[in-house]
Amino acid sequence: MGGVDGGGGGGGGGMGRLYRGVVNGAGGGGGGGAMLTAIRLNTSLSPRVRELIILRVATLNNAPYEFDAHVPHALAAGMPQGVVDQLRGGPQADAVQGLEAGEADVLALTDAMTRDIEVPDALFAPLRSRYNDQELVELAATVAAYNMVSRFLVALRVGH
Repeated sequence: MGGVDGGGGGGGGGMGRLYRGVVNGAGGGGGGGAMLTAIRLNTSLSPRVRELIILRVATLNNAPYEFDAHVPHALAAGMPQGVVDQLRGGPQADAVQGLEAGEADVLALTDAMTRDIEVPDALFAPLRSRYNDQELVELAATVAAYNMVSRFLVALRVGH
């Protein structure tokens, strides 16, 4: 099966027709767009943590279009190119060099939510000590939302 045209011209970071379709919803109601806009622009999470989650989800779900679209955002948020390059390779969360304090725990949360859905208590404990309740909800919402996006893109073979 051929892929659906993402309209992004090969991953240059732009938001193509297909991605706009995801965020605006199939019926044009914009519910997906409101949710993703809130997650991208209206949370208390740092942009670096948000982009760390998005890049990890994209790697875990084999969604290169999503990954490539978010690299410029990750770099603008202060993520070193070396960390981006490592994330593309999909190493274990604790093997990524150059992370800031707590970011390996965020990667571990992303891994658990994406691969297993359930997050073990032992994995959740360090997050609870670092983040307040609102931030924990925002972490989980970011992982969940970008799993939706990447699975949509992969199902339609965007970037494959």
